[in-house]
Amino acid sequence: MLNKDTKYHGYVCVPYNHDKATLDLKDMWNLSRNIKSIYFGTVTFSNEIKPYFPALTNHYMMAKFENSQKIVKDADKFTNTSPSFVFSVDEKLFERNMDEEQKFVSIYYLEYDDLDIVTDIANTIGKKEKIQQSGLAHMDLFCHDIPKFTFPYKDKIVILEVADNRSHQSICKYCDKISYDMSRKGIIMHNFASLSLLEKLK
Repeated sequence: MLNKDTKYHGYVCVPYNHDKATLDLKDMWNLSRNIKSIYFGTVTFSNEIKPYFPALTNHYMMAKFENSQKIVKDADKFTNTSPSFVFSVDEKLFERNMDEEQKFVSIYYLEYDDLDIVTDIANTIGKKEKIQQSGLAHMDLFCHDIPKFTFPYKDKIVILEVADNRSHQSICKYCDKISYDMSRKGIIMHNFASLSLLEKLK
């Protein structure tokens, strides 16, 4: 569980099931001052993480929050048999104001996250003009069915927000290029998931 004495901003991703519970959650978040924005989107999870999270689904609702404590307090409202994820940002790596609408979120995990690695990632991302925001985060899982295996890199998550008017396929390739550039420096950013944000709900 999250440390309830610490506030983090970040992202919560819950399965979009087209049912009353999902609609009630969306309505609650729409009224919440803690929720900055809500998106509906499709998620592509990497094959490497699927053994850790059975019962993954393809459609998710993602919300950006200001205070992780309030999200955790209401976790029972979005916890079900499919995994929900809370990504709490420990360190903001980069941020710029952009006119384009946010279209894509790319999530990676690191095996190592020492200061030199984090600095290299921040410097590289800062040169990419389509990156709106990035951060180093930790992840918490909420699911009624406890996974058989524990994901070992939940405290070493890198999140990229992309604002770009190109197709989602082109944006995905853009993020893959960033990962490739880091690998050439000896820093492996393993893909966790890619979120294509199809509709803004708040």
